[in-house]
Amino acid sequence: MNKRILVVDDEKSIATAVSYAFKREGYIVDTASDGEEALEKVKSFRPDVIILDVMMPKLTGYEVCRKLENRRGMGIILLTVKNDIVDKVLGLELGADDYMTKPFDVRELVARAKALVRRIEKNEAPEAVGEITVGKVKVNLIQRTLHVANELVKLTPKEFDLIALLLANLERVYTREDLLDLVWGMDYAGGTRTVDIHMQRLRKKVGEAEPYLLQTVYGVGYKATAGINE
Repeated sequence: MNKRILVVDDEKSIATAVSYAFKREGYIVDTASDGEEALEKVKSFRPDVIILDVMMPKLTGYEVCRKLENRRGMGIILLTVKNDIVDKVLGLELGADDYMTKPFDVRELVARAKALVRRIEKNEAPEAVGEITVGKVKVNLIQRTLHVANELVKLTPKEFDLIALLLANLERVYTREDLLDLVWGMDYAGGTRTVDIHMQRLRKKVGEAEPYLLQTVYGVGYKATAGINE
């Protein structure tokens, strides 16, 4: 089945060029020119990947990310005119999978979207089933949910991928570069600070229920452990 791409940008010339490039690659493409229209198109069109401009009328790309529901199997690539890492990290924390800074090469955007689709398909593969329970923390790999002390904890897609990877490989130490590769993908252009921020957020969400679950291995990276930090 051909994949669906939703291009959201209030600059008509950009939306037209991006849409044309994806259609040439065999994708089914729809467009939206503002954030509110984007949310409506997501419901009706159900894209596999959203190419989402940050600065738009009515709702920004960040606000669209906040309002999106049932993101399973749907990727987001942000388009931003800002080259500030803080703005990029904010988008990733809100659930975006990748970003590109304007002006950009449309061929690179298409390549990144293809890579994102492959990662989503891999994460949705049948072998990724079952549950992982460590102490009071339970990850459901089918429903992509996290429960801490029997309470559902809301996660962004990348937060889920990160904690699921660590819990599935207890005591294995991952460098920040390893985690960028495995969770964000080899083509991700962000820095390792993204990993640190996501780990900080996960620790807060796990909270006092399992305070030693996610550990820093100083000078190396991170690991998950079922034991108590001595």
